[in-house]
Amino acid sequence: MRTIYVIGIGAGDPDHLTLQAVAAMNRADVFFTIDKGEAKAELAGLRATLVARHVTRPHRVVTARDPERDRGAPSGRYAGAVADWQERRAELYERMLVDELGEDECGAFLVWGDPALYDGTLRILERIRARAVVAFEVISIPGISAVQALAAAHRIPLNRVGRPVIVTTGRRLADEGPPQGVDDVVVMLDAVDAFAALPDDLWDIYWGAYLGTPDEALVHGRLRDVKAEIVRLRGELRARKGWIMDTYLLRRRSR
Repeated sequence: MRTIYVIGIGAGDPDHLTLQAVAAMNRADVFFTIDKGEAKAELAGLRATLVARHVTRPHRVVTARDPERDRGAPSGRYAGAVADWQERRAELYERMLVDELGEDECGAFLVWGDPALYDGTLRILERIRARAVVAFEVISIPGISAVQALAAAHRIPLNRVGRPVIVTTGRRLADEGPPQGVDDVVVMLDAVDAFAALPDDLWDIYWGAYLGTPDEALVHGRLRDVKAEIVRLRGELRARKGWIMDTYLLRRRSR
C-alpha cells in the first residue's frame, strides 16, 4: 500500500527540523510540492534546501500549481471559500497520488510548522481517503510550530499557572473580540491588524514575523504603546517581501 508522510518542518529555521522528520524524509520516494507563485518562491527554496541537505536516498520531486483561492471572502462566505479551495486541492492531490506514486512507494508533503496546527494537508488527505479512489496510509510527523517559535523568541511561557491559552485567528478576533474568560490568546492568520482595535490598555502583546528566519522581526510591550509600530512594520515587511507570516500572543494585563 502507498504511504504518505505529512512532515512538519518548523517555522522557518532549518535547524527546526527534528531527527524524526529527517528519518521520515529518507523513507520518501516522492516529495509532493505546491507551487504558490513567485511571491512564495523563498519558502519553496527552503523546502528544496532541506531536501538537498538531509535526503540521501534517490527520490523524485513532483510539483503542481496551487489552485486559486478567494482570500477576500467576507466572514459569512469564508468557510465556503475555504471548503471550495480544499476540494480543488483534494482533486489535485488525488491526481498526483494516482499518477506519480507507485503502489508500494512512499510519498511526502513537507508542511510549515506542525501538521496539526492551521495546516490543511491532513484534512485534505482524509477527504481523498474517504473517496476510496486510491488507497494509502497517512503518517503525521510533528514539527515546531510558529506558536512555539514565538514563545521561544520572546523567552516566555505561553500559559500562566493554572490558566488556559486559546489559539484563534485574526478574522475571529476582529469579528468576535477576545474569547470570554481567557487572558492569554494566541492569534494566527491576522490579515486585518485585528489587535489594533482592541481596548489597548488591557493587553500586552508579543508579536513575531518570519519566525526562525534571518528576517525575523519581534515586538513586545503594552498594546497601546506598540500597536502603531507593529502596524507600520507589518506594512513595510509585506511590501518588501510580497508576503508576511506572523503570529502574536495577547496577554491580559494583571489588574
